[in-house]
Amino acid sequence: MDCLRYFLGFLLLAARLPLDAAKRFHEVLSDERPSAYMRSHNQLNGWSSDESDWNEKLYPVWKKGDSRWKNSWRGGRVRAVLTSDSPALVGSDITFMVNLVFPRCQKEDANGNIVYEKNCRNDTGLPPDSYVYNWTAWKEDGDWGNATNQSHPNVFPDGRPFPYHPGWKKRNFVYIFHTLGQYFQILGRCSVGVSINTANMSLGPQLMEVTVYRRHQRAFVPIAKVQDLYEVTDQILVFVNMSQKNDRNSSDEIFLRDLPIVFNVLLHDPSHFLNESAIKYKWNFGDNTGLFVSNNHILNHTYVLNGTFSFNLTVQASVPGPCPPPSPGPPTSTPTSGPTSDNPLELSETPDKSCQINRYGYFTATITVVEGILEVNIMQMTGVLMPALQPGNSLMDFVVTCQGTIPTEVCTVISEPSCQRAQNSVCDPVDIDNNCLLTVRRAFNGSGTYCLNLTLSDAASLALTSTLVSIPDTATSLQTANGVLISVGCLVVFVMVVTLLVYKKHKDYKPIENSPGKVGKDKGMDTLLKRAKATFSRGSQEKDPLLRSQPGII
Repeated sequence: MDCLRYFLGFLLLAARLPLDAAKRFHEVLSDERPSAYMRSHNQLNGWSSDESDWNEKLYPVWKKGDSRWKNSWRGGRVRAVLTSDSPALVGSDITFMVNLVFPRCQKEDANGNIVYEKNCRNDTGLPPDSYVYNWTAWKEDGDWGNATNQSHPNVFPDGRPFPYHPGWKKRNFVYIFHTLGQYFQILGRCSVGVSINTANMSLGPQLMEVTVYRRHQRAFVPIAKVQDLYEVTDQILVFVNMSQKNDRNSSDEIFLRDLPIVFNVLLHDPSHFLNESAIKYKWNFGDNTGLFVSNNHILNHTYVLNGTFSFNLTVQASVPGPCPPPSPGPPTSTPTSGPTSDNPLELSETPDKSCQINRYGYFTATITVVEGILEVNIMQMTGVLMPALQPGNSLMDFVVTCQGTIPTEVCTVISEPSCQRAQNSVCDPVDIDNNCLLTVRRAFNGSGTYCLNLTLSDAASLALTSTLVSIPDTATSLQTANGVLISVGCLVVFVMVVTLLVYKKHKDYKPIENSPGKVGKDKGMDTLLKRAKATFSRGSQEKDPLLRSQPGII
């Protein structure tokens, strides 16, 4: 009888062992923080407590350093990359993204299978098979689509079944997110995202951990673990983009006097939580111009003095927030009106017990204002005469004036007429006196229309101007002039030949007895020849411009 009792007790003890040995989610997903800390937070919408049991039979647990990790994936190790749009304003949504990075030459196809990329060589050469994991064939052979068959591993680690929505068979990875003592499990492909509302989250930095499993016949195999910090805050994250015309480098916060600076406020609000909020911007530029309040996130301001100024911006937004608990006041017999408060959060309660609370964001910067080049203009363009030995190049002189400080460098960019594709870029130092007037000479390769961008710069500023330049075809002009000269020369020769023939005829047939009048007639003929020569050789006078005195060009 005693033996029977011992035997029954042993059976009962053996039956209780699996229950006692069952792992909890917090034991599997986190080894770095005590479970009491992880479970001391408010409930997240759609998440479950990490006190739930973990199905270790379907989802084996491997600790860090376990040798089985080396064989968890065919062809190498899979790496998980976890990112978020943190920091998040309390009450808004924060989104986490997990992307799987496969070994070289591997990718996920349209059906969710893992295949080798075509013509890609890894360390072992070309793969013999096109598939790394052909999960589609596994499901067809094993009838994984039968949701009523409980022997199929279509459940999460806590035993809940997969959601059988369209396309679920193409999702072969199980992601388990874990934070604040709670977990969220989702079926996905090589990339998955999860959003959480932060209304019930504690302020400050928090830890998000993600474990990824893949299908393996009738079970799952862990392939990657990753964790990352995120932050929940009660302040609006503010950034101001400052830009100014002619400013050489806006990132150094050095700007020019007498030119407007554009202040553009950017709020970190990836979930668009502030879209319906009334937002006010309070500007203080630090130059004794007073406080400006506006509803526009863009504002222009001009500093009229040199120096260093402290810029301060305060952003105020009215957002939904928790209502404060009623605090009992001291007993008194005198009736009082409604409670008053000087709380800077300025809580206001609506009839449906939802409250509006003002959240604030701040931005400060130190701005340095200096003198700079305010404006540049091209006053005149003049062509430069080129030697006949260089007919292909054309030189142009540009007379340039500027306002502001004296530049130290001039740069030109020559491009095609649309000013899109640059053909030539040249920069030269500038050494001029207090009057900002200089002549810039540039060469153009051939005739046509060009776009010229000209910039004058110093240590803090850069001024730009553009113009279109038209270069005539000098080669065609020379050919036309040469053709005209040749034609005129031929005509002169022809006329001289005709004149000589006429002269010879008159000379051969005059009688000797008329010699007394010969002198007069010969003089008449000479006069005729001189007139003809003067008529047809009038264009042969010297017109070489080198023989004229002309002023020089700088």
